[in-house]
Amino acid sequence: MTTAVRLRGVEKRFPRVHALRGVDLDIEQGEFFALLGPNGAGKTTLISILAGLTRASAGSVEIMGFDVTRQYREARRALGVVPQELVYDPFFTVRETLRLQSGYFGLRRNDAWIDELLDNLGLADKADTYTRRLSGGMKRRVLVAQALVHKPPVIVLDEPTAGVDVELRQSLWAFIRRLNREGHSVVLTTHYLEEAEALCKRVAMLKEGRVVALDRTDNLLRAGAERRLLLDLDASELPASLQPLLIGGEGRHFILDLPDYGDLEGILANLREAGIGIRDMSLAQADLEKVFLKIMNATTERT
Repeated sequence: MTTAVRLRGVEKRFPRVHALRGVDLDIEQGEFFALLGPNGAGKTTLISILAGLTRASAGSVEIMGFDVTRQYREARRALGVVPQELVYDPFFTVRETLRLQSGYFGLRRNDAWIDELLDNLGLADKADTYTRRLSGGMKRRVLVAQALVHKPPVIVLDEPTAGVDVELRQSLWAFIRRLNREGHSVVLTTHYLEEAEALCKRVAMLKEGRVVALDRTDNLLRAGAERRLLLDLDASELPASLQPLLIGGEGRHFILDLPDYGDLEGILANLREAGIGIRDMSLAQADLEKVFLKIMNATTERT
């Protein structure tokens, strides 16, 4: 199977900034992949290289096996990018915009797919409206439609839901999930880490132009974040056997470290043996935001 996106030793130097520093990355066909990092980490530079808007200073980049420099026509056709900025031509309607975009890829009879895009992205009633008259959220929907109009096998979404309403988020993700199920590879950059956690099977984290973490989302959640057990008991003191796990609390409320979910059974058994009843209990679940902050802070300390 051809790898959807392959980067080897990718470097990008600007006069005053070393934006990318030896990035190696493989994104497989049909994968929903998150590319995360703080502002200035190099995400937008990497996307610009994929899209052919800028050239890497060193290294190689392939999309569906096509080199983005030597085989740029094939590479461009294989890629659809939803940019972070709102870019549109105010003198065309939504439908005209999508027909024009289709023409860039030599697609003459694309109205059936355009109608499907309009319907799935909630743009059907705006098809004959000039783009300049659309709200910001509607303009972003048009950007998504433009990126998908030629049915690219690789879709890059750069902050696609920044500043948009809940309705758009839900309809957008439902449609993108469908495309992913049909085999499209999706690369997502977002500051809404709950989106990446819910959607993406694998995550790469960039910092200062380097990949500082790359793993399956579930592995990062298991290994990178501390688990906490919150207890509300009918006693004001824990059994001695549980004292080593105590990391906080007040009165009858206790916060215990939970090294592994399998340890929960032993904690409950200790409470039963001590005759201590549980009035309430909850787990502080690991989330991708905590993992992200921990990894970013750890790499800062090492440097």
